[in-house]
Parts: sequence; structure tokens; C-alpha cells
Amino acid sequence: MHQHDHSHHKDESASRIAMAFFLNVGFTIIEFIGGWLTNSTAIMADAVHDLGDSLSIGSAWFLNRLGRKSADTEFTYGYRRLSLFGALINGLVLIAGSLWVLGEAIPRLANPVMPVTEGMLALAILGVTVNGIAAYRLSKGNTLNEKVLNWHLLEDVLGWVAVLIISIVLQFADWPILDPLLSVGFTLFILFNVCRNLWGTGKLFFQAVPDKALHEEIRRTLIGIDGISGIHHQHLWSLDGEQHVLTAHIVVDHEGVFGPDEYCAIKQSIAMALEQYPLAHTTIEIELTEEACRDQPVPSQTDQH
Repeated sequence: MHQHDHSHHKDESASRIAMAFFLNVGFTIIEFIGGWLTNSTAIMADAVHDLGDSLSIGSAWFLNRLGRKSADTEFTYGYRRLSLFGALINGLVLIAGSLWVLGEAIPRLANPVMPVTEGMLALAILGVTVNGIAAYRLSKGNTLNEKVLNWHLLEDVLGWVAVLIISIVLQFADWPILDPLLSVGFTLFILFNVCRNLWGTGKLFFQAVPDKALHEEIRRTLIGIDGISGIHHQHLWSLDGEQHVLTAHIVVDHEGVFGPDEYCAIKQSIAMALEQYPLAHTTIEIELTEEACRDQPVPSQTDQH
């Protein structure tokens, strides 16, 4: 039994990523000009970092659009895993960018430089606004690609909040060391969260169970159907973090004749039981109690005979 998700709701993921891309590219140009005018190495460093973000978001936009192509004879599940691949690449790029920012900020702890604070203040307000809008839009997305990209933009928002605070403080105090201190602090925070998301993305990329609780709940639901005595070879994996795939062998404990009517009834019961779960594809094999499974040995952790 193979079940497809035929819903045709509008996917706004690509438009959100596209909006973030164009905002980021435009503001990166402004940053380079502003960094040169204010003589601020922090702003120039952030401009280079934003340039890397723009490249990552652009690649994610491309992969997201490509990932929406329909399945064909070569890619029978479609191209949605390209979106997951994009999230993996962007996570790695963001880690590299964060390490680069740390490499720039840490030496400045010993030799801080006083920038033009008035220009910093104006750019900081603009930076918080532009990146905040983009991050807010992407926060509405549920794909891993959007979540990883959102960390790109959140890093920029926090960075500009730090610049805003520094520029205000430096109007009244000669403490330029605050710049590298705050840069190191927010970069470490972002780095920790990106590594956590990257770990989750990597597990999905290698077809780990996307949700252990969901996997177990599905097993309990199926085993609770009248006439089903066992489940084995149950596998739950995800195409992109949202589109889940389920396969399982169902053992039917029948008494007497098990004909077409009984077969259709058990299929209908299984279909109704699985409707509540976010499954894009389901493949169920029905076996009788006296029938040997052709995929033996049965994994002990899912053997429910």
C-alpha cells in the first residue's frame, strides 16, 4: 500500500528565502560602503560575513526551488532532499563564517580601535531593521533549510544589536574593547545553536528517525488495530525534515479464511489510523502469522510478535 500526500497548499518557502536573499545582498553593499566611511573594522568584517550569508541564502533558494520538482523515473521520491542538502551546506558555511568572525574579534581584544560612532549608530539601526524583517519572515517557515538560514539572519540581527549598543556607549565612554567582547559573545551563542541544528540536519541526511516519539506512537497505533498481532521492519525517515516516509511489515493474526474482503478491511483500518500523522509516503506490507518474512532477520528492537 503506497499513500501520497496530494495537498496543493501554496509553498511560500521559496519566496521567503528569495526575499531574505535580496535584502541580504542589498544590505551587504551598504555595509561595505558604511564600513569604509566609518573606518570600522567590525562593520567591514560583518560585511564580509554577510557576503558569505548571501551566497549561502542564494544557493538555498536555488536548491529549494529545484527541490519542488515532481518525482520522475530517476528520482522516484522527488527532489526534496536537495533542500536538506542545502541546509547541510549552509550550516557548514555558517560555522566557517562564525570561526572567521571569532578570528577577527579575538585579536582586537588586545588592540581595540575606536571607530566613527555616529556612522556606526546609523548603520546599526538600519542593520537591525533589515535583518530583523528578513529573520521574521523566515521564522514562519518550517523547513530545516529555512531554520538554518534563519540562524544566519539572527546572527546578523544580534551582531547589529551589539553594534547599536556599542555605538551608544562609545558616545559617552572610551571603551572600544566592548566591540570585540560583544562580537565574541554573540558569535559563540550562534555557533552553539548552528552546531545543534547541523547535527539534526546531518542525522536526517543519513536517514535517522526524524522524531523518535512519533515513530513509537505510530507503532503503538498500528499494533492497536484489531487483527494486527505484530509489526517489524518499521522505518521512519524524512525527505526534508517535513515530508516523512514510513515503511513497515504488518503481521495479521487471522482466524479461518483471509480473503479479499478481509484484506481490504485491514488496509482501510491502517489507512484511517495513519491519517493523523504527517506522512508523505507510506508503504505497508501485510503478512500472515504463518508466513515467513522475506526480509529476515527481523530487527529485535521493532519485533512485536
